[in-house]
Amino acid sequence: MATEAFEDIAETFDFLDDWEDRYRHVIELGRAMPPMEEALKTPFTKVEGCASQVWIQPVLQGEGPDALFDFKGDSDAMIVRGLIAVLHALYSGLSVAQVTKVDAMAELGRLGLDEHLSSQRSNGLRAMIVRIQSVAAQSAGK
Repeated sequence: MATEAFEDIAETFDFLDDWEDRYRHVIELGRAMPPMEEALKTPFTKVEGCASQVWIQPVLQGEGPDALFDFKGDSDAMIVRGLIAVLHALYSGLSVAQVTKVDAMAELGRLGLDEHLSSQRSNGLRAMIVRIQSVAAQSAGK
């Protein structure tokens, strides 16, 4: 159930043979993201469980399970900012009901991220997914 934007990332990863090139691509994805406004970087939007500073601000269009999901995100670490961009590609534009059904770890596993991130980065990535899934579930009324 991956979005077209995520499929584009997966295709690029298939094309890049070397993990170093993939790592650089993730960082470039993070650099291309628009910056999050400083006013949104609050304790409410901060994701706990990440070694780096991470903020995720959900942006919903509509209400209930059909509301479209999007989010703004930022981090003080470039690789984490890139991981936020990957998650944005995975979830943005789906309904909140669809977001709750995405197996993020399986989708990210297609990129090989699970094999190449430190345990701290992996834990932080899981914390971001839990935050996104939680917001979507609440919005969908689950």
